[in-house]
Amino acid sequence: MKPLHSVRRTPPRIGLALGSGSARGWSHIGVIRVLEQAGISPDIVCGTSMGALVGAAYAAGELDRMEAWAKSLTWQAVVGLFDLRIGGGLIAGNKLLNFFRGQFEDPGIAKLPKAYAAVATELATGREIWLRDGPVIDAVRASIAVPGLFTPAEMDGRLLVDGGLVNPVPVSVCRALGADIVIAVDVNSDLRGRQFHAPVESEAPPPDTKPGAFASFMAKLSLNKVKSGPKNPVEMPSMLDVLSTSLNIMQVRITRSRLAGEPADILIRPRLSDIASMDYHRAAPAIAEGQRAAEQALPELREFFGK
Repeated sequence: MKPLHSVRRTPPRIGLALGSGSARGWSHIGVIRVLEQAGISPDIVCGTSMGALVGAAYAAGELDRMEAWAKSLTWQAVVGLFDLRIGGGLIAGNKLLNFFRGQFEDPGIAKLPKAYAAVATELATGREIWLRDGPVIDAVRASIAVPGLFTPAEMDGRLLVDGGLVNPVPVSVCRALGADIVIAVDVNSDLRGRQFHAPVESEAPPPDTKPGAFASFMAKLSLNKVKSGPKNPVEMPSMLDVLSTSLNIMQVRITRSRLAGEPADILIRPRLSDIASMDYHRAAPAIAEGQRAAEQALPELREFFGK
């Protein structure tokens, strides 16, 4: 029998749980950059909604291209990826899927260099669905299907919607896939008490552009706010503001409940209350805030990993 001091210990498997949060999810890129620079390379990557998108790019070794593309987005480019339809949601999602299929290789989840899972919700039953095989892009499409905005994704005879409805920060999925240590990123923790506010100048299409009918329609949904009436001069938020903020409230509460019962070993919480759900063209500030939050957590990470 070998003495205990001669037994080689297996390094712990590190899991990274990337939470939902629409455009705020770009901050996951900044967090991953800091982790990698610190020598912390997760073995398992699990994501919900935008966390599933960024996590898929990271697991596939495509994070550099994803970051460059995200930072190049303009409001017009974002709207150009949406295809309007009536029924099931405002956006069909086919243009977005076709774009990703044309820009990124999809080897399938089973062949990714890192273990990966995306979380979705079965619309008919409310069950939490873990997507662990098949095309990566199809799994991401199901996980990002925000109710009311994107139409549900059809997969194996089931209609799937955003995983944030049931598991916004998928720590439990990382544990189930064998993670000994889980680092979680919650991009919605700073939203409680967020007030509706006029969009920053960069959110509106420049005045010298001539957007198409759908671009104009989406701009109105995202930006138009009106006074509710002469007797109550409170500014009424846009339709998308109401929808996204309502979902945010729900996800914040679900996240707290899930993390209380399934805590991460390290929890990183970027402060992103100034990034609206549809601000996909503001990747740069979101990524920078992810970096700041991760750097702030470095002392705790180094102490935890004994480095």
